[in-house]
Amino acid sequence: MMGPSHALSGAAAWLAGSWALHQFANVAQSPLEVAVGTAICAGGALLPDLDMSGKVTRNQGGATVARTFGVASLFVAEVVEKFSLGVYTATKLSRDPRRDNGHRTFTHTLPFCGLIGWGTTALCAGYGYWAVIGIVFFMSGLALRGLFDKWAERAGWVIVTLASAVIAWFTAANLPTDRGYPLLGVAVGVGCFVHILGDMITKNGVPILWPIPLNRRMWRMVGIPNSMAVKVGGKVEVVVLRTAFTVISLLSIAGLFVPGVLERFNLDVWASK
Repeated sequence: MMGPSHALSGAAAWLAGSWALHQFANVAQSPLEVAVGTAICAGGALLPDLDMSGKVTRNQGGATVARTFGVASLFVAEVVEKFSLGVYTATKLSRDPRRDNGHRTFTHTLPFCGLIGWGTTALCAGYGYWAVIGIVFFMSGLALRGLFDKWAERAGWVIVTLASAVIAWFTAANLPTDRGYPLLGVAVGVGCFVHILGDMITKNGVPILWPIPLNRRMWRMVGIPNSMAVKVGGKVEVVVLRTAFTVISLLSIAGLFVPGVLERFNLDVWASK
């Protein structure tokens, strides 16, 4: 799927999960905490595509996520792509095809989701509040690049970077400093996993079973048949799926906050009488 669809799917997944936790486990979050988690998950839903690099010296090409912070993120994407290709080459078996790029390899696996989620949690737990702010800055940039792709393309990476800095500053000013927020690692991991699910319904699939060897193949691509696959950028993705993700997000927001607003309004009305 395209970047905006991935980002929307991550936002919808986090909002729906937050609603479910609030509804069935009585886990309450402030509006800011919900917003931060949603941004992190939306950004995480773009993270696996850092394995699609572009032309660093020209600030061109690459996936949506690779262009978020200009040449800096393009360089990171180049490193991730080469690393992913190295993992593929080092672990492929006799029936795995030869590849000259690392797209849809290591970063599109369950171990990557687990490692990136664990790494985020470890950063939050080990370095606390300021690690959280740094993660918010980076992931907010990815989320902005995905959710507002056309605006970000027109505005350029400098504006996106400044907007991410403003979001991080606002978070730093309003988030309590006595917590490490390790749950953000879950948001990143969930975002990556949602990305993988999204790519499974498009052509070619993803190596979700890696590193389990099957019939002399380590990197077997798993997904729905290509004849049934969602066309990238087609009407099903752009109209049907994005509309569904948007509706899920809006209903989840309503479920999270409307009851509290109505209850407060009723109490205020009662008190005024």
